[in-house]
Amino acid sequence: MATDHFAGDPRTNLERMRAGDLYIADDPEIARRQQQAVRLAARYQAAYAEDADAARPLLAELLGALGEEAQVRPPLYVDYGSNIRIGARTFVNYNLTALDVADIVIGADCQIGPNVQLLTPTHPLEPGPRRDKLEAARPITIGDNVWLGGGAIVLPGVTIGDNAVIGAGAVVTKDVPANVVAVGNPARPVRSL
Repeated sequence: MATDHFAGDPRTNLERMRAGDLYIADDPEIARRQQQAVRLAARYQAAYAEDADAARPLLAELLGALGEEAQVRPPLYVDYGSNIRIGARTFVNYNLTALDVADIVIGADCQIGPNVQLLTPTHPLEPGPRRDKLEAARPITIGDNVWLGGGAIVLPGVTIGDNAVIGAGAVVTKDVPANVVAVGNPARPVRSL
């Protein structure tokens, strides 16, 4: 007998997802929005190859907010795009994967290295029917003037404080305070700035 995970909850899976609650990931409306983001990201990448400035309106359409003079080099991989806000003058290098099931906020004047992953989705750990279909998410917040080294991974629910530097290849599992350098797996502050 299948478990009804949402007995008495009239919300759609999309509404549950946006609230940060468990939801069924293979919902048709969620899939439609994901496909729309994939198409728009592909159009942005193709347009960027011809004229980076002319491609900017496609990026602005894809993202929830794009600050003045912010730059994002494709390819860019997102779940929805609309849940991502990038601050003014931030530079994002090639191959950002931003799974924006929950909000991802990147502050102003940040430097994001190549192959960075910002991952908001989570999965339940308890065994049970349809566990593989259930997800939830927690937002990621990156302060102003943060540097994320190439290949860094930021996990769900993490906040990185202003002026922090995250070393290349670091796996950020917990909040990082402002004005520190954090490195390693898991990332740990190693010195103050």
